[in-house]
Amino acid sequence: MISQELLKILACPLCKTDVELRGEYIVCVKCGRKYPVKDDIPVMLIDEAILPGKEGRT
Repeated sequence: MISQELLKILACPLCKTDVELRGEYIVCVKCGRKYPVKDDIPVMLIDEAILPGKEGRT
């Protein structure tokens, strides 16, 4: 589980805006990129992000 304190200091690595926890992803409130959380560790890498509208596609 990601703590609220950690969420307050995290930002989207692309657009540098706030993020929020949605299910198993950290989601940018501006661009909508979804960053996975693996073993309770946010993977805040642009290359690992899921673009908005690309969920479930490969």
